[in-house]
Amino acid sequence: MSDQGADNNNGKQHKNDMYGKIGLRSESDEGVSVPIPAATVVLLRDGDDGVEVLMLRKNSKITFGGMWVFPGGKIDAEDYGDGTDLKAAARVAAVRETQEEAGVDVSADKFVWLSHWTPPPGPQKRFATWFFAAHVENDHVISIDDGEIKDHAWLRPADALIKHAAGEFDLVPPTWLTLHHLSSYSPASEAISHFQSREPTVYSTRVVKADNGNRVALWHGDAGYEDWNAEVDGHRHRLVMSKSGFTFENTVEEY
Repeated sequence: MSDQGADNNNGKQHKNDMYGKIGLRSESDEGVSVPIPAATVVLLRDGDDGVEVLMLRKNSKITFGGMWVFPGGKIDAEDYGDGTDLKAAARVAAVRETQEEAGVDVSADKFVWLSHWTPPPGPQKRFATWFFAAHVENDHVISIDDGEIKDHAWLRPADALIKHAAGEFDLVPPTWLTLHHLSSYSPASEAISHFQSREPTVYSTRVVKADNGNRVALWHGDAGYEDWNAEVDGHRHRLVMSKSGFTFENTVEEY
């Protein structure tokens, strides 16, 4: 996990802000860790009250400990097969991790590419992650190992966000924002169709501190992105990570 003690402005940093200390701005800066390629898949099903997603709770003693996540993990060398295509390897990794972590067999042919996330430069372990989604239409028995994964739940995205706001669920920003976008769509087929019809979003994250002390994740299109400055007037494409909760501000990207 990141150095969450850094830049916390006397305890104003949200406990799920995983972006480490502010200051390093280039992948070539000394001490910046090399991003680790990873992949995750959002499994969608139709529940009685709307679309649900499968979420897994990580063991508190490992990376992203205690967080509720989607099935996924780093891309292994074997996932490339005989090729060098990173996106293809990401799909293989997502299939493999879903089976290993949840006991669910899902075909990569069902995957819709939602987004790609790269954390800001920093010394912390960083995962550059492909996010996919897939609609699973049949009931699946979820099998977790009670080691790396300690719990699971099928949840409506909106309910997961409510639990996060109440402090009951720990969600890192990429998971939170993915749930935020998915909460607008139901049934599952509508969500899949929507994301099939649009280009995936690439999040090259920059984190800065606003004048009020809140840490802010900025993405392309935000008025402050190029200057690393949360106070610049203009368009917004950012996540404000106040101690009391996350707030997504967006005037540039259609989801």
